[in-house]
Parts: sequence; C-alpha cells; structure tokens
Amino acid sequence: MSYPLYIFFGLAPSIIWLLFFLRKDNHPESNRMVIKIFLYGMLAAVPAALIEIGFFEKMNFLQLPVSLVQIIYVFIGIALTEEMMKYYVVRKKVMRHSEMDEPVDIMLYMIISALGFAALENLLILLPLSNPFLFLETAVLSGFRFVGATFLHALCSGLIGYFIAISISGPKRKRIRTFGLGIALAVLLHGLYDFSIIQLEGNFKLAIPIMILLGLTVFVSWGFRKVKKLKSVSKI
Repeated sequence: MSYPLYIFFGLAPSIIWLLFFLRKDNHPESNRMVIKIFLYGMLAAVPAALIEIGFFEKMNFLQLPVSLVQIIYVFIGIALTEEMMKYYVVRKKVMRHSEMDEPVDIMLYMIISALGFAALENLLILLPLSNPFLFLETAVLSGFRFVGATFLHALCSGLIGYFIAISISGPKRKRIRTFGLGIALAVLLHGLYDFSIIQLEGNFKLAIPIMILLGLTVFVSWGFRKVKKLKSVSKI
C-alpha cells in the first residue's frame, strides 16, 4: 500500500470527528486557528511518546510487582501524560488568544487539540515499520481507532474543557480544584479504558471501554449544552 493511503487512513478518524464537533459551535472559529491547534496537538504527541518511553524505562528499575507496574504505567505514564500534553497546547496557544471569546470555545479547542494528538498517534500506529499492512487490515484498524481511541481522546479532552469552562468565573482556588477534578476524571477514564483493552480478558475487555465511551458521550453532549448557556469567558 502507498504511503498516501496510510496517511489518509491515519488522519481520517480525526478529521471526521473534527468536522462533527465543529458543528457544536454556533459561532465558528477561524479555519486558521482550528488548523493551528490541530497541528500543535499533533506535535504534542511527540514529547508525550518520549515521556512515555522514558517513564516505562524508569519503571523497569523499580522492584515492584509486574501488575502494579502496569497499572502505574497505564494511568500515570500514559493517561496522565497524554491528557496534560493535550491541555498544555490549549493553555499556551489559546487561553489568552482573542479567539477565545466564549466558554464553549474551551471545550471545542480541547477537543481539537486532542484530535490532532490522536491523528499523529494513528499515523505512528498505521505507518509500517517493516512489514506493510494489507489494505483491508489498515482500513479495519483505522475504523477501530475511529470509534475507539480517537473518540476517547476527544471525549476526555472535552471533559476537561467542560470543567475549565464552568470554573472560569470562580475564585482561583475553586478554579484549581475544579480543573483538578476534570483532569482526575479524564485520567481515570482514559487509564481504565487502556487498562481494560491491554490487560483484561473476556467480556470485560470490550464491555468496560464501551461503557466509558457511552458515558463520556452523554456527559460531553450535556456539557456542551450547559456551557453554551454561560455568558462570558475569563482569560486564565
């Protein structure tokens, strides 16, 4: 298979979800800003991968049970690292930008950053290292990434964006607590999703990820409706 097709299958899940979520905004963001944050989200996947590799290597030096190492790595090495890197993009590139003019923008840009992050992640998984995938195998894996990991990235970041949006009008201490709650929930659900797929067997291997995706879908959809009712946004 040619590289353009690998790139297509790698980017398609994120692009499709991006077009879907952009419809949530009654006052569309500029294409330039959307592309900018999407690309920064892609770039954020690089240091995230390096941190994850380094974290895993450090964990090997600890004299801990294998099961405990796996739990720590999945929840902290992967989930926490990835959620913080996606947030960092929005924090540094959007929060004080003039385009951030309504609370719902926080949720939207968090999701855009996440979809960029997932896009590079998909490319790294799909691009062949030695033995090329068959066309059908690549298409099927891309489809699984569309309904699974890519969607999870968007929903977890949307969850964090919701907690940031509802906290912006409160005192600093409350904002920190609310943000911390959002991060904690996103990391917990992200980690549980990954742990279930990687470590569990039988019905739980799919049942738990499906329940997480469904629950997050309902919450983020509700969150968009609630945040749209907020009137102002403070630069934080």
